[in-house]
Amino acid sequence: ANLAWAYAAGGQPAPALFDALAAEATPRLAEFKPQELASLAWSFTACCRSASAASWCSDRHLPSMAALFRALSEAAPPRLGEFAPQGLANLAWAYAAGGQPAPALFDALAAEATPRLAEFKPQEL
Repeated sequence: ANLAWAYAAGGQPAPALFDALAAEATPRLAEFKPQELASLAWSFTACCRSASAASWCSDRHLPSMAALFRALSEAAPPRLGEFAPQGLANLAWAYAAGGQPAPALFDALAAEATPRLAEFKPQEL
């Protein structure tokens, strides 16, 4: 997750790297800590939103990204209680900003976040 974050934060498009990261991470999501799950989703979306990378971020150019987001949307809900408020917010942002359809994940995020809203910082709301 840190490698993906570094490239996304630095605005460095690396299609082959992100494709390999998605392929490697997808079957190993159970090994990731909650922060790492949120960071991974955030990183892929943030990188794809940069102007220099937008052209390669699609199912056609990066098919493993769609598989990663589908797997994340299944792996995260049972573990949302372990997420810090920032992780919940970042995960929601990654799916919304990335245009990733995941209605069950959004329902689970809302159910987890609602009783914990007092824990959220203003930016996380």
